[in-house]
Amino acid sequence: MRVLTISKAYVAGTSHRKLEELAKCPGVELIAVTPPYWLADDGSKQELERVYLEGYELIVTPMALNGHFHIHYYPQLSSIMRRVRPDIVHIDEEPYNFATYQAIRLARRYGALPIFSTFQNLYRRYPPPFRQFELYCYHQAQHAQACNKAAGEVLRRKGYKGKIHLIAQFGAEPSLHYPDPQRRPYQPGEPFILGYVGRLKEEKGVPLIIEALAMLPECCRVVFIGYGPLRDELERMAQRLGVAERVTFLGSLPSYKVPDEMRKMHVLLQPSLTRPNWMEQFGRSMAEAMCCEVPVVGSSSGEIPVTVGDGGLIFPEGDARAMAECVRRLLEDQDLYQRLARQARQHILQNYTQEAIARKTYEVFLEMLAERDASASTPTSAS
Repeated sequence: MRVLTISKAYVAGTSHRKLEELAKCPGVELIAVTPPYWLADDGSKQELERVYLEGYELIVTPMALNGHFHIHYYPQLSSIMRRVRPDIVHIDEEPYNFATYQAIRLARRYGALPIFSTFQNLYRRYPPPFRQFELYCYHQAQHAQACNKAAGEVLRRKGYKGKIHLIAQFGAEPSLHYPDPQRRPYQPGEPFILGYVGRLKEEKGVPLIIEALAMLPECCRVVFIGYGPLRDELERMAQRLGVAERVTFLGSLPSYKVPDEMRKMHVLLQPSLTRPNWMEQFGRSMAEAMCCEVPVVGSSSGEIPVTVGDGGLIFPEGDARAMAECVRRLLEDQDLYQRLARQARQHILQNYTQEAIARKTYEVFLEMLAERDASASTPTSAS
């Protein structure tokens, strides 16, 4: 089974652990394609991290229109497929994106079975040519990976007739995301660290963190890991509310260094806000923190309650006071805190590890090949 998987998300080194696990599956020859960097919509440039590279081939190839989610593509993809001759092509992009259309069209040209991914958990109609890309992919790909339940429901509503497999894009890696073995129970008066990992953007609800911090005791501190257009506004807000000395901005860190910072946190905050064109689709940083035995206080937006499960507390999105109350509960009730911390890690180990996601993906690939072989062996009726 020769599998070609294509994703801009592979620029993050921790994503490569899923590739290593997939490459371990019986009979898999895995080739991964990714660009040398990705220009995020928050203005940052994420360079390729080479971390977990055992057992598969990583092809780094230029991306045209880098930074444009819906119209980027890979100019050298045809020559790559011609050389690789894959049995399966997994394009880790939405079906309405040009890169998905390109990959599936080339997969068909070279006789490969295509599968695409979808995260879009809001029903939206797209103008030409994106609707045409979408319809082509629906018709040509008989399998799709829905990275959350709502995304699968959207696919069906929009007319997709193929098989839908509910599998997260990425998860946590227990050998990297593990609890601090030296952490002792929290003692009153010590710093109580609240963390946020992700883009500093309005829809992520990050101003609510500063607002909530102003309602919490002096022992509470906030650490922001990430880059985005709201940083200056957050600094001004912290000054205005008198909490600037309790806020730290670490900026963007390599993905493999983030777990060390997570282990210093007592709680991860995920205050995402639903918008007409977006709501939280998974929350990978939550899975990684929970695997480190860090409970999550998250909003009710999108997939957050599902990802958190019984490993944290949920508050109504947009309600800073409710978020502060959840933090206060964890600060003041250490029995509750310790129970949620243990449950958080168990929830991830049972549902969202890179190994588990790779195994589920492999099972889909086996099913695709079995269908192809069954179709090839079915005799045609004489005319």
